[in-house]
Amino acid sequence: MYKICVFAGTTEGRRIIDYLTEQENTFVAASVATEYGEELIEHKSNLHIYSGRMTEQEMENLLDEGFDLTIDATHPYAGEVTENIVSACEKKNCEYLRVLRDSVGAGENAWFFSDIESLVKFLSEHEGKVLLTTGSKDISRYREIKGFQERVWARVLPMEESISACKEAGLAPSHIIAMQGPFSTEMNVAMLKSIGADFLVTKDGGTSGGFKEKVEAVESQRKKLLVIGRPEEREGMTVPETIALLEGKFGFKERREIIIAGIGPGSEDLMTREVRASIEAADLIIGAKRMLENCVPGKHFFEAVKPEEIADYIEEHHEYKNVLVLMSGDTGFYSGTKKLLPLLTKYSVKVLPGLSSLSVLASRLGMSYEDITSISLHGRDASIKKHVERNKKLFVLTGGENTPEKICEDLTTAGLGHVKVYIGERLSYPEEKITIGEARELKDGEYNKLSAMIIENKEGKKLYAPGLPDDAFKRLDGIPMTKSEVRAISLSKLKLAEDSICWDIGAGTGSVSIEMALNANAGKVYALERKKEACMLAEENKENFNLGNLEIIEGTAPDICEELPAPTHVFIGGSSGKLREIIEIALEKNPSVRIVATAITLESIAELKECMEAYFFDDTEVISVTVARDKKAGDYHIMTGQNPIYIFTMQKR
Repeated sequence: MYKICVFAGTTEGRRIIDYLTEQENTFVAASVATEYGEELIEHKSNLHIYSGRMTEQEMENLLDEGFDLTIDATHPYAGEVTENIVSACEKKNCEYLRVLRDSVGAGENAWFFSDIESLVKFLSEHEGKVLLTTGSKDISRYREIKGFQERVWARVLPMEESISACKEAGLAPSHIIAMQGPFSTEMNVAMLKSIGADFLVTKDGGTSGGFKEKVEAVESQRKKLLVIGRPEEREGMTVPETIALLEGKFGFKERREIIIAGIGPGSEDLMTREVRASIEAADLIIGAKRMLENCVPGKHFFEAVKPEEIADYIEEHHEYKNVLVLMSGDTGFYSGTKKLLPLLTKYSVKVLPGLSSLSVLASRLGMSYEDITSISLHGRDASIKKHVERNKKLFVLTGGENTPEKICEDLTTAGLGHVKVYIGERLSYPEEKITIGEARELKDGEYNKLSAMIIENKEGKKLYAPGLPDDAFKRLDGIPMTKSEVRAISLSKLKLAEDSICWDIGAGTGSVSIEMALNANAGKVYALERKKEACMLAEENKENFNLGNLEIIEGTAPDICEELPAPTHVFIGGSSGKLREIIEIALEKNPSVRIVATAITLESIAELKECMEAYFFDDTEVISVTVARDKKAGDYHIMTGQNPIYIFTMQKR
């Protein structure tokens, strides 16, 4: 049986107690300063609560019972109490652990004071009404404020002891706000407005103490936040760090249920029964604002969509045992679930599916979706043209700059204005709307940014084979271009995947970059070219192919490569004498990068051969290619040979 003593009275203390009382073979003794503090703790069979402020001697008497660990989770401003706990632990040879409260930025309108006396002096010298939120314990010390009875309102706990302290200090009942938090930003704003307060006085209570909401309220109303700075604290741990230590020290485990649920398009009618039951059972629900609006009241809600923010909140709030994260649509269909799950590996997580917008839109149209290809343009940069050309039916999730009208405009500009488009707006809601027409007919309309689309192209399945004809690209004298046959072989050696991240060094007309982007349609291609006129030409060719996943960058490699993401594939068509440096930085960013380089001069061939040996590549290949093209000579055709080209392939395993 483990015995642990917790000095609490704070949110952090209650979280630690709640965690400890879940453990088997564990007894917890909790000390709180007030009866109200005792009421906030759930009573359990393996918990004994001592209510009332303890002297150092009383703490020593408690520790005489023999504890494996004493946890100090008292308020950061209760310095004297902490010193008494430390002294009692030293005398009774009991291990001591301090739990720290996080600190939050105070904003631009904050003034800091080292103690109450300096704050009182400041307020006596400045006119304005004051909302005091530092509790009732030191209320009498604020009586020295000039005009105290008329200017000051105190927000305290709804306890007889607190209210009596305010009255004894001289505050009228109308200037006493007896309420239990937590207080939202909106509630703080409402109180500031009702009082007409110019100042809000607080301590730095951290996130759990509602400090962030006070800062936001003061900032929004352009009032002054007067903060009594924290006293210097002993070294300690945050609540998550404390729980991690307890798990390692005693083998404790946290019992929490985390569910990630797809709510479908949004309305309650299309939620599964399993998801609705999870909403009813949860004590914490996390999701976007529009999702939380449909949930039952009386729960604790946290508005968030970023996976990191969701995971951090779950980690910081162990008091919630049944956590539900809501995702729009289906959890397995372009859902944030994919990014969130790896952040929650320490927990047991259950994933519940929901109706996808694809299945809902297809059902509304009486259309089978087994032959539909799906893409998402929500927050993504991608070429719609190539997807429509390659597929007879394409489902698109819109969002950001990629609105339905812009997609229709892009299709029309790309010569695909004739394709049939179905736009589903606000699916499952009363204002649901489905619009059908050709892209060129719908491009001038206005639609909800977060819509679902199905695009039908009866002429779909047009695929790009490596080595497009040279006349597919616009050319200018003096700007080199990798010819069709060499391009086809180079692309075959690169072995691109759909999601490859590519660099094209010395892009010239952009012919290789464009074919890279066509093949790696879910990836990204960065075309580097030092000549301005070549960049302009490459941009024209890019626009002709309508490639959103290709970026033309004017600059010299390897300098500009520092700013680029790690490549999976690199093509080097021209290095301007910086071949070694380019290969070095590519390997630094990705040791397993696949590199294909072409050379026609003896000097470049020799340098590539040296690099191949110097960097200890595992997979290497060198081929020499000579291409001859037919040329008409009178009534006959003769073959005219072009310069031989060497193609080097290099990669480490």
